[in-house]
Amino acid sequence: MPDLHLGLAGVGRIGAMHAANIATTAGVARLTLADVDAGRAGALAGTLDGGAVEVRAAGSVEALLRSGIDGLVVASGTAAHPELIRAGVDAGVPVLCEKPVAPDVASSLPVLEHVAARGGVVRIGHQRRHDAGYREAKRAFDAGELGWLHAVRAVTCDAAPPPVAFLATSGGLFRDCSVHDFDVLRWITGREVVEVWARGSNNGDPEIGRVGDVDSALAVCTLDDGTLAVVTASRYNGAGHDVRLELQGSRGTLLVGMDDAMAVRSAEPGVGFPAGPAHATFAERFAAAYRAEVAAFVALVGGAGEGDLCRPEDAVAASRVADAAQESLLRGVPVAVEPLP
Repeated sequence: MPDLHLGLAGVGRIGAMHAANIATTAGVARLTLADVDAGRAGALAGTLDGGAVEVRAAGSVEALLRSGIDGLVVASGTAAHPELIRAGVDAGVPVLCEKPVAPDVASSLPVLEHVAARGGVVRIGHQRRHDAGYREAKRAFDAGELGWLHAVRAVTCDAAPPPVAFLATSGGLFRDCSVHDFDVLRWITGREVVEVWARGSNNGDPEIGRVGDVDSALAVCTLDDGTLAVVTASRYNGAGHDVRLELQGSRGTLLVGMDDAMAVRSAEPGVGFPAGPAHATFAERFAAAYRAEVAAFVALVGGAGEGDLCRPEDAVAASRVADAAQESLLRGVPVAVEPLP
């Protein structure tokens, strides 16, 4: 694989993690960082430079795009995603952007049109597609080992909520957290979600409710073949960061996330599983998946395939389910999920 020059726009919490992963990925020779806070980009570059990858900071995204990059990773705030995706496409380089494409589906559609019109190569960061457990679940289902599915249960629970200031702009629990579950539902089953019925509650910080969000929620999803899937999420899971997917089929049952770091304990006497400790954060739970996702993007940029990177159309389809769940939560009625135009 050739020695590539990647650019990274946005070096906050997610961006700093991506930068560290890129700096240790085979095939990358140079990494240029940019952020709205140029000092933050410079400081991060200083901590990463000196290894196998040369790391530098650019004064702006425009300067980054002029630096001769071969590919662009976008890890900025959601509001900046559409502009940065377009900028990367217009510069003629492949783009890997953290989910979502845009704050909502309506503002995502013009981005999809722009990418298609210019023949752009864009992938969206849904890292669970690169997690070993989710990949095995898809393999087993595709191979027919589970038979037909009669129930699917997905869980995404944070150990503690992020700052309320973030929640005020996150789009809600379904769009921020459960959209990952909606994506893997579609990816693993190959089916579309056609209806969502959602409920939510607030029993933690009342400020979460005041900014229009809930701290716990449940969505019952009906797939286009009639299969039912239950998706639950919470900001307050004191046992640890808990992400699971249970596929119950006519021939077998498979559970993703059932390892010694699972954030549960057994009530049965004499059972010592899981041994713990539980994962504390999503970055810890999916550390290997994030590294694999970056490696897949490097392979894509270098012309060596792309693995299971999420295409923007699929990311927007998952966001459409999240939008329907949010609408159902607000209206208190089931909501049909309309297909993309």
